Amino acid sequence: MFFYYLMPVIFILGILAIAFEDVIKINKAATAVGMSILLWALFIINAEQFLTINPPAHVKEFMTMFPGLKEIPTHELAFEFVEWKLIRGLGDVATTLFFVLGSMAIIDIIDSHGGFGIISQSITTNRQRKLLWILCLTTFFMSILLGNLATVIVLIAIARKLIPERNTRLLFSSMIIVAANAGGSCSPIGDVTTLLLWTGGNISAMHQITTLILPSLVMLLVPLCIATFMLPKGGTVEPLAIGHDESKVTPKVRKMVLWVGLGSLAMVPVLQTLIELPPFMGVLVGLVALWAITDRHYAESEDEELQSLRVHRSLARVDISTVFFFLGILMSVQALIVTGQLTILANWLSDTFANQNTIAVVLGVMSSFLDNVALVSASMGMYPVEAVGTFAADSSFWTLLAYCAVTGGSILIIGSASGVTVMGMEKISFGYYLKRITPIVLLGYIVGVLVYMMIA
Repeated sequence: MFFYYLMPVIFILGILAIAFEDVIKINKAATAVGMSILLWALFIINAEQFLTINPPAHVKEFMTMFPGLKEIPTHELAFEFVEWKLIRGLGDVATTLFFVLGSMAIIDIIDSHGGFGIISQSITTNRQRKLLWILCLTTFFMSILLGNLATVIVLIAIARKLIPERNTRLLFSSMIIVAANAGGSCSPIGDVTTLLLWTGGNISAMHQITTLILPSLVMLLVPLCIATFMLPKGGTVEPLAIGHDESKVTPKVRKMVLWVGLGSLAMVPVLQTLIELPPFMGVLVGLVALWAITDRHYAESEDEELQSLRVHRSLARVDISTVFFFLGILMSVQALIVTGQLTILANWLSDTFANQNTIAVVLGVMSSFLDNVALVSASMGMYPVEAVGTFAADSSFWTLLAYCAVTGGSILIIGSASGVTVMGMEKISFGYYLKRITPIVLLGYIVGVLVYMMIA
Protein backbone atom coordinates (compact mmCIF):
# COMPACT_ATOMS: atom_id res chain seq x y z
CA MET A 1 0.00 0.00 0.00
CA PHE A 2 2.94 2.33 0.70
CA PHE A 3 3.98 2.43 -2.97
CA TYR A 4 0.38 2.95 -4.04
CA TYR A 5 0.10 6.15 -2.00
CA LEU A 6 3.65 7.16 -2.91
CA MET A 7 2.73 7.56 -6.60
CA PRO A 8 0.56 10.71 -6.28
CA VAL A 9 3.21 12.22 -3.97
CA ILE A 10 5.86 11.68 -6.65
CA PHE A 11 3.55 13.22 -9.24
CA ILE A 12 2.98 16.33 -7.11
CA LEU A 13 6.71 16.67 -6.41
CA GLY A 14 7.40 16.30 -10.14
CA ILE A 15 4.89 19.04 -10.97
CA LEU A 16 6.54 21.30 -8.39
CA ALA A 17 9.97 20.58 -9.88
CA ILE A 18 8.63 21.56 -13.30
CA ALA A 19 7.12 24.71 -11.81
CA PHE A 20 10.44 25.73 -10.26
CA GLU A 21 12.59 24.79 -13.25
CA ASP A 22 14.41 28.13 -13.09
CA VAL A 23 15.29 27.57 -9.44
CA ILE A 24 16.52 23.98 -9.55
CA LYS A 25 18.17 24.44 -12.97
CA ILE A 26 16.87 21.16 -14.38
CA ASN A 27 15.04 21.17 -17.72
CA LYS A 28 11.32 20.42 -17.34
CA ALA A 29 11.50 17.75 -20.05
CA ALA A 30 14.07 15.79 -18.04
CA THR A 31 11.94 16.14 -14.90
CA ALA A 32 8.76 15.01 -16.67
CA VAL A 33 10.38 11.98 -18.32
CA GLY A 34 12.14 11.01 -15.10
CA MET A 35 8.87 11.30 -13.18
CA SER A 36 7.06 9.03 -15.64
CA ILE A 37 9.82 6.41 -15.46
CA LEU A 38 9.74 6.43 -11.66
CA LEU A 39 5.94 6.08 -11.54
CA TRP A 40 5.92 3.18 -13.98
CA ALA A 41 8.88 1.56 -12.19
CA LEU A 42 6.87 1.56 -8.95
CA PHE A 43 3.98 0.01 -10.83
CA ILE A 44 6.21 -2.71 -12.33
CA ILE A 45 8.04 -3.53 -9.09
CA ASN A 46 4.78 -3.85 -7.17
CA ALA A 47 2.66 -5.17 -10.02
CA GLU A 48 1.05 -7.98 -8.05
CA GLN A 49 0.05 -5.66 -5.20
CA PHE A 50 -1.33 -3.05 -7.61
CA LEU A 51 -3.33 -5.70 -9.40
CA THR A 52 -5.32 -6.42 -6.26
CA ILE A 53 -5.88 -2.71 -5.55
CA ASN A 54 -6.63 -1.72 -9.13
CA PRO A 55 -10.30 -1.06 -10.02
CA PRO A 56 -11.95 -4.27 -11.28
CA ALA A 57 -12.91 -2.74 -14.62
CA HIS A 58 -9.27 -2.67 -15.74
CA VAL A 59 -8.66 -6.28 -14.81
CA LYS A 60 -11.96 -7.53 -16.23
CA GLU A 61 -11.21 -5.86 -19.56
CA PHE A 62 -7.76 -7.43 -19.58
CA MET A 63 -9.03 -10.94 -18.77
CA THR A 64 -11.80 -10.67 -21.36
CA MET A 65 -9.28 -9.90 -24.09
CA PHE A 66 -6.82 -12.60 -22.97
CA PRO A 67 -8.83 -15.41 -21.31
CA GLY A 68 -5.92 -17.86 -21.57
CA LEU A 69 -4.01 -15.90 -18.91
CA LYS A 70 -6.35 -17.15 -16.19
CA GLU A 71 -4.23 -20.27 -15.91
CA ILE A 72 -0.88 -18.57 -15.20
CA PRO A 73 0.41 -17.66 -11.70
CA THR A 74 -0.75 -14.36 -10.22
CA HIS A 75 2.68 -12.68 -10.32
CA GLU A 76 3.08 -13.51 -14.02
CA LEU A 77 -0.45 -12.29 -14.70
CA ALA A 78 0.42 -9.01 -12.96
CA PHE A 79 3.44 -8.40 -15.18
CA GLU A 80 1.45 -9.25 -18.31
CA PHE A 81 -1.15 -6.74 -17.17
CA VAL A 82 1.45 -4.01 -16.64
CA GLU A 83 3.01 -4.63 -20.05
CA TRP A 84 -0.40 -4.51 -21.73
CA LYS A 85 -1.35 -1.23 -20.04
CA LEU A 86 2.08 0.28 -20.74
CA ILE A 87 1.86 -0.49 -24.44
CA ARG A 88 -1.73 0.76 -24.69
CA GLY A 89 -0.87 3.89 -22.72
CA LEU A 90 2.12 4.62 -24.90
CA GLY A 91 -0.05 4.15 -27.98
CA ASP A 92 -2.57 6.71 -26.72
CA VAL A 93 0.20 9.16 -25.84
CA ALA A 94 1.93 8.65 -29.18
CA THR A 95 -1.12 9.96 -31.05
CA THR A 96 -0.77 13.27 -29.19
CA LEU A 97 3.00 13.36 -29.69
CA PHE A 98 2.75 12.83 -33.44
CA PHE A 99 0.01 15.45 -33.67
CA VAL A 100 2.26 17.98 -31.93
CA LEU A 101 5.32 16.92 -33.94
CA GLY A 102 3.46 17.11 -37.26
CA SER A 103 1.86 20.45 -36.40
CA MET A 104 5.17 21.98 -35.33
CA ALA A 105 6.83 20.73 -38.52
CA ILE A 106 4.07 22.24 -40.70
CA ILE A 107 4.35 25.56 -38.89
CA ASP A 108 8.13 25.57 -39.28
CA ILE A 109 7.81 24.91 -43.01
CA ILE A 110 5.34 27.77 -43.42
CA ASP A 111 7.48 30.06 -41.29
CA SER A 112 10.75 29.22 -43.06
CA HIS A 113 9.08 30.06 -46.39
CA GLY A 114 7.95 33.43 -45.02
CA GLY A 115 4.29 32.43 -45.17
CA PHE A 116 3.34 34.09 -41.90
CA GLY A 117 4.74 37.32 -43.25
CA ILE A 118 1.71 37.41 -45.55
CA ILE A 119 -0.65 37.30 -42.57
CA SER A 120 1.38 39.60 -40.33
CA GLN A 121 1.60 42.20 -43.09
CA SER A 122 -2.21 42.33 -43.18
CA ILE A 123 -2.15 43.52 -39.56
CA THR A 124 -1.17 47.15 -39.95
CA THR A 125 -1.42 48.42 -36.37
CA ASN A 126 1.72 48.73 -34.26
CA ARG A 127 -0.10 49.71 -31.06
CA GLN A 128 0.44 47.03 -28.44
CA ARG A 129 -2.99 47.13 -26.82
CA LYS A 130 -4.90 47.01 -30.10
CA LEU A 131 -2.63 44.24 -31.40
CA LEU A 132 -3.31 42.17 -28.25
CA TRP A 133 -7.06 42.33 -28.91
CA ILE A 134 -6.66 41.48 -32.60
CA LEU A 135 -4.48 38.42 -31.90
CA CYS A 136 -6.62 37.14 -29.00
CA LEU A 137 -9.94 37.47 -30.82
CA THR A 138 -8.41 35.90 -33.93
CA THR A 139 -7.16 33.03 -31.77
CA PHE A 140 -10.58 32.58 -30.14
CA PHE A 141 -12.49 32.18 -33.41
CA MET A 142 -9.75 30.16 -35.13
CA SER A 143 -9.79 27.68 -32.23
CA ILE A 144 -13.45 26.99 -32.90
CA LEU A 145 -12.54 25.89 -36.44
CA LEU A 146 -9.01 24.51 -36.11
CA GLY A 147 -8.86 23.38 -32.49
CA ASN A 148 -6.86 25.08 -29.74
CA LEU A 149 -3.57 23.21 -30.18
CA ALA A 150 -3.15 23.87 -33.90
CA THR A 151 -4.31 27.46 -33.44
CA VAL A 152 -1.76 28.39 -30.77
CA ILE A 153 1.06 27.02 -32.91
CA VAL A 154 -0.09 29.21 -35.83
CA LEU A 155 -0.67 32.34 -33.73
CA ILE A 156 2.60 32.09 -31.82
CA ALA A 157 4.42 31.94 -35.15
CA ILE A 158 2.57 35.11 -36.24
CA ALA A 159 3.24 36.81 -32.89
CA ARG A 160 6.96 36.19 -33.36
CA LYS A 161 6.82 38.12 -36.62
CA LEU A 162 4.87 41.01 -35.12
CA ILE A 163 6.47 41.26 -31.67
CA PRO A 164 10.22 40.61 -31.75
CA GLU A 165 10.76 41.97 -28.22
CA ARG A 166 10.64 38.92 -25.94
CA ASN A 167 9.32 40.41 -22.68
CA THR A 168 6.33 41.94 -24.43
CA ARG A 169 5.70 38.76 -26.41
CA LEU A 170 5.50 36.69 -23.21
CA LEU A 171 2.28 38.47 -22.24
CA PHE A 172 0.87 38.12 -25.76
CA SER A 173 1.78 34.41 -25.87
CA SER A 174 0.18 33.78 -22.48
CA MET A 175 -3.04 35.47 -23.53
CA ILE A 176 -3.05 33.49 -26.78
CA ILE A 177 -3.16 30.33 -24.64
CA VAL A 178 -6.17 31.71 -22.76
CA ALA A 179 -7.93 32.71 -25.99
CA ALA A 180 -7.28 29.33 -27.64
CA ASN A 181 -8.70 27.35 -24.74
CA ALA A 182 -11.69 29.68 -24.43
CA GLY A 183 -12.52 29.24 -28.11
CA GLY A 184 -11.86 25.50 -27.98
CA SER A 185 -14.32 24.99 -25.13
CA CYS A 186 -17.36 26.00 -27.19
CA SER A 187 -16.57 23.80 -30.19
CA PRO A 188 -16.92 20.01 -30.47
CA ILE A 189 -13.58 19.91 -32.29
CA GLY A 190 -11.94 22.67 -30.27
CA ASP A 191 -10.19 20.37 -27.81
CA VAL A 192 -9.59 16.65 -27.28
CA THR A 193 -11.98 16.64 -24.31
CA THR A 194 -14.83 18.29 -26.21
CA LEU A 195 -14.23 15.81 -29.02
CA LEU A 196 -14.55 12.97 -26.51
CA LEU A 197 -17.82 14.37 -25.16
CA TRP A 198 -19.18 14.90 -28.68
CA THR A 199 -18.26 11.48 -30.09
CA GLY A 200 -19.38 9.83 -26.84
CA GLY A 201 -22.88 11.24 -27.25
CA ASN A 202 -22.66 13.30 -24.07
CA ILE A 203 -23.18 16.61 -25.83
CA SER A 204 -24.35 17.63 -29.31
CA ALA A 205 -22.40 20.06 -31.48
CA MET A 206 -25.14 22.67 -31.95
CA HIS A 207 -26.08 22.66 -28.26
CA GLN A 208 -22.46 23.13 -27.22
CA ILE A 209 -21.81 26.01 -29.60
CA THR A 210 -25.01 27.93 -28.87
CA THR A 211 -24.85 27.41 -25.11
CA LEU A 212 -21.15 27.98 -24.47
CA ILE A 213 -20.19 30.67 -26.99
CA LEU A 214 -21.14 33.51 -24.61
CA PRO A 215 -19.60 32.10 -21.38
CA SER A 216 -16.42 31.22 -23.29
CA LEU A 217 -16.17 34.68 -24.83
CA VAL A 218 -16.72 36.30 -21.42
CA MET A 219 -14.07 34.03 -19.96
CA LEU A 220 -11.61 35.51 -22.48
CA LEU A 221 -12.77 39.13 -22.26
CA VAL A 222 -12.35 39.42 -18.48
CA PRO A 223 -8.60 38.61 -18.40
CA LEU A 224 -8.09 40.32 -21.76
CA CYS A 225 -9.43 43.62 -20.40
CA ILE A 226 -7.11 43.36 -17.39
CA ALA A 227 -4.10 42.29 -19.50
CA THR A 228 -4.64 45.33 -21.72
CA PHE A 229 -3.63 47.59 -18.82
CA MET A 230 -0.48 45.55 -18.25
CA LEU A 231 0.80 47.08 -21.49
CA PRO A 232 1.96 50.71 -21.50
CA LYS A 233 -0.53 53.24 -22.82
CA GLY A 234 0.56 54.25 -26.30
CA GLY A 235 3.12 51.43 -26.42
CA THR A 236 4.14 50.28 -29.88
CA VAL A 237 5.92 47.35 -31.49
CA GLU A 238 8.27 47.20 -34.46
CA PRO A 239 7.43 44.09 -36.53
CA LEU A 240 10.20 42.12 -38.16
CA ALA A 241 10.56 42.11 -41.92
CA ILE A 242 9.97 38.90 -43.90
CA GLY A 243 13.04 36.80 -43.42
CA HIS A 244 13.56 35.41 -46.95
CA ASP A 245 14.69 37.08 -50.13
CA GLU A 246 11.93 37.39 -52.72
CA SER A 247 14.32 36.07 -55.37
CA LYS A 248 14.90 32.89 -53.37
CA VAL A 249 11.32 32.09 -52.33
CA THR A 250 8.86 33.35 -54.89
CA PRO A 251 5.52 34.85 -53.80
CA LYS A 252 3.74 31.97 -55.57
CA VAL A 253 5.58 29.30 -53.57
CA ARG A 254 5.19 31.28 -50.35
CA LYS A 255 1.42 31.51 -50.78
CA MET A 256 1.12 27.89 -51.87
CA VAL A 257 2.98 26.62 -48.78
CA LEU A 258 0.93 28.90 -46.52
CA TRP A 259 -2.48 27.82 -47.80
CA VAL A 260 -1.61 24.14 -48.13
CA GLY A 261 -0.24 24.16 -44.57
CA LEU A 262 -3.16 26.02 -42.99
CA GLY A 263 -5.66 24.13 -45.13
CA SER A 264 -4.27 20.80 -43.98
CA LEU A 265 -4.62 21.87 -40.33
CA ALA A 266 -8.19 22.99 -40.97
CA MET A 267 -8.97 19.63 -42.61
CA VAL A 268 -7.95 17.64 -39.52
CA PRO A 269 -11.35 17.95 -37.74
CA VAL A 270 -13.16 17.54 -41.08
CA LEU A 271 -11.41 14.22 -41.79
CA GLN A 272 -12.05 13.17 -38.19
CA THR A 273 -15.76 13.84 -38.65
CA LEU A 274 -16.22 12.40 -42.14
CA ILE A 275 -14.08 9.27 -42.11
CA GLU A 276 -13.00 9.05 -38.43
CA LEU A 277 -9.36 9.57 -39.39
CA PRO A 278 -7.39 10.13 -36.16
CA PRO A 279 -6.18 13.75 -35.76
CA PHE A 280 -2.50 12.80 -35.78
CA MET A 281 -2.94 11.09 -39.15
CA GLY A 282 -4.81 14.12 -40.47
CA VAL A 283 -1.85 16.32 -39.56
CA LEU A 284 0.57 13.87 -41.17
CA VAL A 285 -1.48 14.04 -44.39
CA GLY A 286 -0.71 17.76 -44.51
CA LEU A 287 2.94 17.16 -43.72
CA VAL A 288 3.21 14.61 -46.52
CA ALA A 289 1.58 17.07 -48.95
CA LEU A 290 4.10 19.78 -48.05
CA TRP A 291 6.90 17.23 -48.20
CA ALA A 292 5.98 16.25 -51.76
CA ILE A 293 5.51 19.87 -52.88
CA THR A 294 8.82 21.15 -51.49
CA ASP A 295 10.82 18.10 -52.61
CA ARG A 296 9.55 18.48 -56.16
CA HIS A 297 10.11 22.23 -56.17
CA TYR A 298 13.66 22.17 -54.80
CA ALA A 299 14.85 18.83 -56.21
CA GLU A 300 17.05 20.36 -58.92
CA SER A 301 18.14 23.46 -57.04
CA GLU A 302 21.72 23.69 -55.83
CA ASP A 303 21.08 26.75 -53.66
CA GLU A 304 21.84 25.83 -50.03
CA GLU A 305 19.26 28.28 -48.64
CA LEU A 306 16.49 26.71 -50.71
CA GLN A 307 17.65 23.22 -49.79
CA SER A 308 17.34 24.19 -46.09
CA LEU A 309 13.61 24.72 -46.66
CA ARG A 310 12.93 21.07 -47.42
CA VAL A 311 10.95 19.06 -44.90
CA HIS A 312 13.75 16.81 -43.66
CA ARG A 313 15.62 19.98 -42.65
CA SER A 314 12.52 21.36 -40.93
CA LEU A 315 12.17 18.18 -38.87
CA ALA A 316 15.69 18.74 -37.59
CA ARG A 317 14.64 22.18 -36.33
CA VAL A 318 11.60 20.96 -34.38
CA ASP A 319 11.96 21.40 -30.61
CA ILE A 320 12.26 17.77 -29.55
CA SER A 321 12.50 18.72 -25.86
CA THR A 322 8.86 19.84 -26.03
CA VAL A 323 7.89 16.43 -27.40
CA PHE A 324 9.77 14.72 -24.57
CA PHE A 325 8.01 16.97 -22.07
CA PHE A 326 4.66 15.88 -23.48
CA LEU A 327 5.80 12.25 -23.29
CA GLY A 328 6.76 12.54 -19.63
CA ILE A 329 3.61 14.36 -18.50
CA LEU A 330 1.17 12.18 -20.42
CA MET A 331 2.84 8.89 -19.46
CA SER A 332 2.84 9.99 -15.82
CA VAL A 333 -0.89 10.59 -16.01
CA GLN A 334 -1.33 7.20 -17.70
CA ALA A 335 0.35 5.57 -14.69
CA LEU A 336 -2.10 7.32 -12.35
CA ILE A 337 -5.03 6.22 -14.52
CA VAL A 338 -3.97 2.57 -14.70
CA THR A 339 -3.41 2.29 -10.94
CA GLY A 340 -6.86 3.78 -10.34
CA GLN A 341 -5.66 7.00 -8.68
CA LEU A 342 -7.83 9.29 -10.81
CA THR A 343 -10.87 7.04 -10.43
CA ILE A 344 -10.52 7.24 -6.65
CA LEU A 345 -10.28 11.01 -6.96
CA ALA A 346 -13.44 11.15 -9.09
CA ASN A 347 -15.31 8.98 -6.59
CA TRP A 348 -14.23 11.25 -3.76
CA LEU A 349 -15.60 14.25 -5.64
CA SER A 350 -18.98 12.53 -6.01
CA ASP A 351 -19.10 11.77 -2.29
CA THR A 352 -17.97 15.26 -1.30
CA PHE A 353 -20.09 17.45 -3.57
CA ALA A 354 -23.81 16.81 -3.85
CA ASN A 355 -24.32 19.29 -6.71
CA GLN A 356 -23.12 17.87 -10.03
CA ASN A 357 -22.39 21.35 -11.43
CA THR A 358 -20.03 21.91 -8.52
CA ILE A 359 -18.18 18.75 -9.51
CA ALA A 360 -17.78 20.11 -13.05
CA VAL A 361 -16.35 23.39 -11.71
CA VAL A 362 -13.95 21.57 -9.37
CA LEU A 363 -12.83 19.25 -12.18
CA GLY A 364 -12.10 22.35 -14.27
CA VAL A 365 -9.83 23.75 -11.57
CA MET A 366 -8.15 20.36 -11.24
CA SER A 367 -7.54 20.28 -14.98
CA SER A 368 -5.07 23.12 -14.46
CA PHE A 369 -2.58 20.61 -13.03
CA LEU A 370 -4.01 17.22 -14.07
CA ASP A 371 -4.63 16.03 -17.60
CA ASN A 372 -8.15 17.16 -18.58
CA VAL A 373 -8.52 14.25 -21.00
CA ALA A 374 -8.00 11.81 -18.13
CA LEU A 375 -10.42 13.70 -15.88
CA VAL A 376 -13.15 13.87 -18.52
CA SER A 377 -12.62 10.22 -19.46
CA ALA A 378 -12.96 9.23 -15.81
CA SER A 379 -16.13 11.32 -15.51
CA MET A 380 -17.63 9.71 -18.61
CA GLY A 381 -16.92 6.31 -17.13
CA MET A 382 -18.38 7.20 -13.75
CA TYR A 383 -21.53 8.83 -15.05
CA PRO A 384 -22.97 6.92 -18.04
CA VAL A 385 -25.29 8.94 -20.28
CA GLU A 386 -28.92 8.57 -19.22
CA ALA A 387 -32.08 8.90 -21.29
CA VAL A 388 -33.32 11.55 -18.86
CA GLY A 389 -32.00 13.09 -15.67
CA THR A 390 -28.83 14.73 -14.38
CA PHE A 391 -26.50 12.90 -16.79
CA ALA A 392 -28.69 12.93 -19.90
CA ALA A 393 -27.13 14.07 -23.19
CA ASP A 394 -26.83 17.87 -23.35
CA SER A 395 -27.57 18.12 -19.63
CA SER A 396 -26.16 20.99 -17.60
CA PHE A 397 -23.44 18.74 -16.14
CA TRP A 398 -21.93 17.70 -19.48
CA THR A 399 -22.24 21.18 -20.99
CA LEU A 400 -20.59 22.84 -18.01
CA LEU A 401 -17.92 20.13 -17.92
CA ALA A 402 -17.02 20.91 -21.55
CA TYR A 403 -16.50 24.56 -20.58
CA CYS A 404 -14.69 23.90 -17.30
CA ALA A 405 -12.37 21.12 -18.44
CA VAL A 406 -10.95 23.20 -21.30
CA THR A 407 -10.91 26.74 -19.88
CA GLY A 408 -9.74 25.44 -16.49
CA GLY A 409 -6.60 24.28 -18.26
CA SER A 410 -5.67 27.95 -18.72
CA ILE A 411 -5.39 28.56 -14.96
CA LEU A 412 -1.87 27.10 -15.00
CA ILE A 413 0.36 26.98 -18.06
CA ILE A 414 0.85 23.22 -17.64
CA GLY A 415 -2.90 22.63 -17.55
CA SER A 416 -3.50 22.18 -21.28
CA ALA A 417 -1.77 20.82 -24.37
CA SER A 418 -1.81 24.31 -25.89
CA GLY A 419 -0.22 25.77 -22.75
CA VAL A 420 2.51 23.14 -22.64
CA THR A 421 3.22 23.64 -26.35
CA VAL A 422 3.58 27.42 -26.01
CA MET A 423 5.64 26.91 -22.85
CA GLY A 424 8.09 24.92 -24.95
CA MET A 425 8.02 27.21 -27.99
CA GLU A 426 8.39 30.50 -26.10
CA LYS A 427 10.22 29.23 -22.99
CA ILE A 428 7.62 30.81 -20.69
CA SER A 429 8.42 29.97 -17.08
CA PHE A 430 5.80 28.48 -14.79
CA GLY A 431 6.42 31.28 -12.29
CA TYR A 432 5.85 34.07 -14.81
CA TYR A 433 2.49 32.63 -15.84
CA LEU A 434 1.46 31.88 -12.24
CA LYS A 435 2.20 35.41 -11.08
CA ARG A 436 0.84 37.46 -13.97
CA ILE A 437 -1.78 35.33 -15.75
CA THR A 438 -3.25 32.81 -13.29
CA PRO A 439 -5.14 35.36 -11.11
CA ILE A 440 -6.88 37.06 -14.04
CA VAL A 441 -7.68 33.73 -15.73
CA LEU A 442 -9.19 32.38 -12.51
CA LEU A 443 -11.39 35.48 -12.34
CA GLY A 444 -12.48 35.00 -15.95
CA TYR A 445 -13.15 31.30 -15.29
CA ILE A 446 -15.48 32.11 -12.38
CA VAL A 447 -17.30 34.88 -14.26
CA GLY A 448 -17.78 32.52 -17.22
CA VAL A 449 -19.36 29.92 -14.93
CA LEU A 450 -21.71 32.56 -13.51
CA VAL A 451 -22.71 33.65 -17.02
CA TYR A 452 -23.43 30.02 -17.90
CA MET A 453 -25.58 29.62 -14.78
CA MET A 454 -27.57 32.69 -15.75
CA ILE A 455 -28.38 31.54 -19.29
CA ALA A 456 -28.58 27.75 -18.79
